[in-house]
Amino acid sequence: MNTVEATSQWDTDRVITVPNVLSFVRLLAVGLFGWLILDGQDVAAVILLAISGATDWLDGFLARALKQRSALGAKLDPVADRLYILMAMVALTARGIMPWWLLAILVARDVMLVLLIPSLRRSGVLALPVNFVGKAATMSLLLALPLILLAATPMLDAAFVGWVGWPLAILGAVLYWWAGGIYLQQTIALSQVRRRMPDVQA
Repeated sequence: MNTVEATSQWDTDRVITVPNVLSFVRLLAVGLFGWLILDGQDVAAVILLAISGATDWLDGFLARALKQRSALGAKLDPVADRLYILMAMVALTARGIMPWWLLAILVARDVMLVLLIPSLRRSGVLALPVNFVGKAATMSLLLALPLILLAATPMLDAAFVGWVGWPLAILGAVLYWWAGGIYLQQTIALSQVRRRMPDVQA
C-alpha cells in the first residue's frame, strides 16, 4: 500500500516558507519554555505557550493565504505540540508539581509510537495522519499543563485553576493512549495488507 501524499495536496515542496519559518521559531522556543518553568518564571512560561499557540494558528492561516502549504509544514506542527507537552511534563515533574507516573504514562505512549516506525516504513508510510482523538488529547494537555503550573504558583494564589487543570490532564492522558491505540490498529492493518501483497512498492 503506497500512501505517499498526492503532490496536488500541497502548494510547494520548499523548506523555507513564511509558515515553515514560524514553525521553526516555535520549535526553537521549546528550550526557553522549559527553562522558564524550571526557573520558576511560571507566568512568562504560560505567556510563551500562549504565543506558541497563536503562532500555530497563524502559520496555518498564512500557509493557506499565501498558498505555501507543504508536507513539511504539516508535520512540524504536531511535532512542536508534542515537544511543548513533553517539555512541560518533564519540567513540572522536576519541580515536584507533576507526579512521575503521569509523565511515565505519556512518555510510554510516545515510545510505543516510535517502535511502530519500522513497520510503517516497511509498508511505505512515512507517518500516520493525526486523528481526531489525538487532536483532542493534545488540546486537553495544552490547556491542562499551564493551568496546573499557575495553580502551583504561590504569588498568584490561584490554586482553584488546578480543579480544572488536573481533570483535563487525566482526560488528556486517556485520550492520548486512545489515539495511540488507533495508530497501533492502523499499523497492524497496514502490516497485514503488506503480507497479503508482498510485491507492493513503497
